[in-house]
Amino acid sequence: MAFPNLVLLFTLFSFLLLFRSTQSKLSADYYNKTCPKFQNIMQTILAEKQLSAPTTAAATLRVFFHDCFVNGCDSSMLIASNAFNKSERDANVNLSVAGDAFDLVTRVKTALELECPGVVSCSDILAVSARDLVVMVGGPFYEVVLGRKDSRESNPSIVDKNLPKALTPMNELISLFSSKGFSAEEMVALVGAHTIGFSHCKEFANRIFNFSKTSEFDPGYNPVFAQGLRKLCANYTKSPAMSAFNDVYTPGKFDNMYYKNLQNGLGLLSSDQAMVTDNRTKPFVDRFAANETAFFDMFARSMEKLSVYKVKENNDGDVRRRCDQFNTLQV
Repeated sequence: MAFPNLVLLFTLFSFLLLFRSTQSKLSADYYNKTCPKFQNIMQTILAEKQLSAPTTAAATLRVFFHDCFVNGCDSSMLIASNAFNKSERDANVNLSVAGDAFDLVTRVKTALELECPGVVSCSDILAVSARDLVVMVGGPFYEVVLGRKDSRESNPSIVDKNLPKALTPMNELISLFSSKGFSAEEMVALVGAHTIGFSHCKEFANRIFNFSKTSEFDPGYNPVFAQGLRKLCANYTKSPAMSAFNDVYTPGKFDNMYYKNLQNGLGLLSSDQAMVTDNRTKPFVDRFAANETAFFDMFARSMEKLSVYKVKENNDGDVRRRCDQFNTLQV
């Protein structure tokens, strides 16, 4: 007589497994029932923030990239350090990240918590913010599926080995992106995010001051551009916040001018400029410089791929009440 009960239990167990599997799938309409005003709230706050602080788009895109490349898109980058633990945000490479991105996420999260408490993850907020801000400044739209959970840890010790630097050699750059599942072409497209935003003088000072015994600046630079940078950054050691636009011509517009700049010796960072001289990456720089549609298509596909990199679902993470704090104090 126990046999039917076993069958019933097995059927119920199978149903629960199927239900969990179905629930775990990311989808574009994930919040349609649980937080129907999600998109409207986000769009309103994003537009207000970008209008009041035009650096927000570039800052948010950078935070999103730095978050995803370090153990997946789980908003671990948003955690603030406390008296007990340091977070990813305090890793050296992240100290120069503009605060506009963190302020934006805080505003969005606050509004969403008032509308639908405990529903929308910080990871989803960051992913959608990056996409919508790219579109707002002229870039391509791409699909962002939702349902990510937020990480329960933020470890600064793993940041450096997972993020590219201004002086990272091309071999290491290609290897780093490859380890995350991205081709050289996808890498060149993702680095095209530098078409907006700025870099601090310290990131390229080695190229414009005392470059070699025979040249004050890197001969890879356009000479007029190099002289302008030398004047701009003359006091950068005393004023560390001094910076220059990554794209000198259209710094606030998401377009393919960045690649044209590289071709003309107007790339700020040595790691960027190397893409136009290395045979493995030059063809993609040239193609994106000649065809903005080709750049937009590859950037959109690469960002869509990046946005689901090692995401956490179900019990693998939380929906944080505050994006800068874990739900449970980490000691």
